[in-house]
Amino acid sequence: MPRLTPDQLLQELAVVDDLLIVQDLDGVCMQLVKDPLTRRMDRNYVEAAALLEGAFVVLTNGEHERRRGVNRLVEQALEDQTRPAREGLYLPGLAAGGVQLQDRHGNVSHPGVNDAEMAFLAAAPARMEALLKERLPAVLPEVGSGDLERFAHVAVLDTQVSPTVNLNAVFGLIPNDVPRQRQLQSLLEALMEQLLNEAVDAGLAGSFFLHAAPNLGRDAAGRERLKPAERGDVGTTDIQFMLTGSLKEAGLLVLLNRHIAARWGEAPLGDDFHVRTAPRDHQGLLELARTRIPPERMPLLVGVGDTVTSTASPDGSGWLRGGSDRGFLTLLQELGAWSGQDNRVILVDSSHGEVDRPSLADGQLVGISDPQDPLRLDLLMPEGPSAYVSWFGRLAQARCSSAADDRPTPGSA
Repeated sequence: MPRLTPDQLLQELAVVDDLLIVQDLDGVCMQLVKDPLTRRMDRNYVEAAALLEGAFVVLTNGEHERRRGVNRLVEQALEDQTRPAREGLYLPGLAAGGVQLQDRHGNVSHPGVNDAEMAFLAAAPARMEALLKERLPAVLPEVGSGDLERFAHVAVLDTQVSPTVNLNAVFGLIPNDVPRQRQLQSLLEALMEQLLNEAVDAGLAGSFFLHAAPNLGRDAAGRERLKPAERGDVGTTDIQFMLTGSLKEAGLLVLLNRHIAARWGEAPLGDDFHVRTAPRDHQGLLELARTRIPPERMPLLVGVGDTVTSTASPDGSGWLRGGSDRGFLTLLQELGAWSGQDNRVILVDSSHGEVDRPSLADGQLVGISDPQDPLRLDLLMPEGPSAYVSWFGRLAQARCSSAADDRPTPGSA
């Protein structure tokens, strides 16, 4: 089946009555950067998202609040710290993989998370930084101790419920040294595994897991495989320490449940359904939707992401498929097949920023997809976030115009 052009998909979505766009953030509506504190969001994008109220939500592994949260980017884009809450201009949806819920006025909650888990998460960033300071000198002996301390500090993202070690800046010190880049990836994985063990010692066995970005799917034990560095593609750059249940595909069902409840007055998965009570596997999530959601109440779903990977397995027997957006995009596509709708998947090229990522420019999708890939990519945005933001704004305007045309004129029967 041929892919759609941006104009074709825009025309299709402009007139859909019940629409829900589920969109990732970093690499989609803003460029990937080495230091997340330097991210910028386009004012036009924020205003377009508000026009799509009721038809648009976010689903991100980033977070909404605090100094690293997307809410700060919204305020910067609008040059106003109070207007977003007052007028409902924050981005509604799920962050931290699904455990951080926000409405458009910035009201944030963490359904299913307990105090002991929150306390461990609060202490995790300092522990991550200390472990980095201990271990980085072995891989980067030529870098002075003062510089290493600075890089260790920058690498730790002190988010509230998904603290992360992001080595983008450290990789920048050895841009063409693939062996040492792989050493750094091994160091990062071992460091985060130690933190998991410390959580077990604190009585929190089963509370957390590690999310690698990007990754090559899960191994037989359910752990995410790191994507090894290669020339031109640095592979896994960061690992998030996440609450169990923080899966984007589970978050998709939470958002879908809330959307149906708002439209029909009844939540098919229950009023208290959240990612921590959801099934932990893809098939379980699909079966839950099939058995509990009336297909006639399904909206047309559009999934937007940037991180999808596919690499030939070392033994040549198949493909290792992963990427933090693959799971929810695949589930979204399968829900469409079940409910008889052409749910759509948009993939945005995130190689234009500061992080080495595979490009969509040549259309070959090497490292992204493969000939047997079950995930169908309906629309590619090879020009990256700027092109997507422009298209998104035009879609918002088109839907507003369509809604205005559908209103009865004064005096009409």
